Amino acid sequence: MKILVTGSAGFIGGYLVEELLRAGHEVVGLDNFSKYGPVHQASMDHPRYRFVQGDAKDAALLRELLQGVDQMVAGAARIGGISYFHEFAYDLLAENERITAAAFDAAIEAHKAGTLKKMNVISSSMVYENAGVWPTPEGEQRRCPPPSSTYGFQKLATEYFAQGAWEQYKLPYTIIRPFNCVGIGERRSASHRDILSGNVKLAMSHVVPDLVQKILKGQDPLHILGDGHQVRHYTYGADLALGIRLCIEKPEAVNEDFNISTDQSTTVLALAETIWKKIRGDAPFRYVSDAPFPFDVQKRVPNTEKAARMLGFRATTTLDEMLDAVIPWIKEQVDRGTL
Repeated sequence: MKILVTGSAGFIGGYLVEELLRAGHEVVGLDNFSKYGPVHQASMDHPRYRFVQGDAKDAALLRELLQGVDQMVAGAARIGGISYFHEFAYDLLAENERITAAAFDAAIEAHKAGTLKKMNVISSSMVYENAGVWPTPEGEQRRCPPPSSTYGFQKLATEYFAQGAWEQYKLPYTIIRPFNCVGIGERRSASHRDILSGNVKLAMSHVVPDLVQKILKGQDPLHILGDGHQVRHYTYGADLALGIRLCIEKPEAVNEDFNISTDQSTTVLALAETIWKKIRGDAPFRYVSDAPFPFDVQKRVPNTEKAARMLGFRATTTLDEMLDAVIPWIKEQVDRGTL
């Protein structure tokens, strides 16, 4: 199968390209390096991978790249952790809407031409931002109040794009909702502003790299956002990539939506203490709570049974295994000054 992946040099995109190549697919990747700056991933040298540096808002370029492509993964987006989507509340909404519209415009045209068979939309667990049912099943995003953050609202909008493209043009789709991806490859965002957490500049990314770098840099007491009782499901990038690949390959996934996540709940405080012990050993764990951001969801717990039942997918990497892989990589990046 030939697959176009937009956002292919991003955090999840990098894992996904490797997984698709490992499974024998031919991959075309598109990225403009806007998040982290230029990167060279090992997959770029693979004989079944063609990488194109370009803008995912360029519908003409997308139409060109979709020639002969069987499926598309719409992964390009402005995305980051909680500080990121508060800092760029308007920019990411406006930019991501333009990216989404360009992707669907090109995909609809390719489908009408008889080539593209399906669109795979990378949504987000943030569509469940205001959910009140846990574990949260697929479909709850239509029953609970809409997301309060512009990021969550826009991710929900991508799902409506998929609905509209199917209703009007019969473009098949699969909606994929990753939960709290953890892995290597996440660097400091190419942002023009610094966000401080105590005496350490945040990477404008996700909680794991931010906590790890603060502990590596000797922050004591450790600064965490809020009281630390926020519940998350930290899912390894390679597990997510496998789940996304199954969404692409399985005919059962057509016109369906899936939570792709571990089923292990972890509080931010437990995460912080685990990382602290892995880096600082028996040193007393001390922390202080900083004022939380307005859209700091207190509980995000997915129901993972649909993916298990229909795709045969389970995320198997434990939090300890993730951190044992990620901490050394982040230490290397801190030493290099990229975090």
